[in-house]
Amino acid sequence: MKVAPRRQKWAVRPHTLAGMSDDKRAPRAHAQYGPTAQTVAANILRLRTARSLSTYGLSRLLEGAGRTIAPSSITKIEQCRRQVTVDELMALAVVLNVNPAMLLLPNTVQGDTELTGAGQVTAAAAWDWFRKDMPLRTPPDDDGSAIVEFRLNLPRGIRKFNITSPAGRRAALESDRESLDGGEPDGPSVD
Repeated sequence: MKVAPRRQKWAVRPHTLAGMSDDKRAPRAHAQYGPTAQTVAANILRLRTARSLSTYGLSRLLEGAGRTIAPSSITKIEQCRRQVTVDELMALAVVLNVNPAMLLLPNTVQGDTELTGAGQVTAAAAWDWFRKDMPLRTPPDDDGSAIVEFRLNLPRGIRKFNITSPAGRRAALESDRESLDGGEPDGPSVD
């Protein structure tokens, strides 16, 4: 009487997951697309179609800019089935001839929008945050310190301080002292 050899259920093969061949691996975890990724996808589609560009045309422009994205990948991006890297976002902004904020923010200043990490904010506040060197939120009783602190993180030469607030005057004076010590002067003081 012959006894059949015992088959192992979970044979381990080198370079594969335990018990699975290369072609039977578990599917990758599905990427989560937050509100900013959804906005980027919608804006790429909107800008591409407004310029009468096919996915092939946009792909050719990107290749010319040194960042190759296949037409099928552009479609996946627009359908929130593929995320955009930071480098791809910059290349897309360059070839579409827009500020990167035009890809990241809604195409309106009306109503509310959701920003990753910030939650719901007004679209106008989101645009001010990008355009006007303003913090996204300031406390209601702020004496100008929140704006000054935010602007101190900007590169020298483009910092702007409202010198009518005590915090702004202090920052402008300190900035003037730094420029006398050989640094670049800051930009003009504005509100």
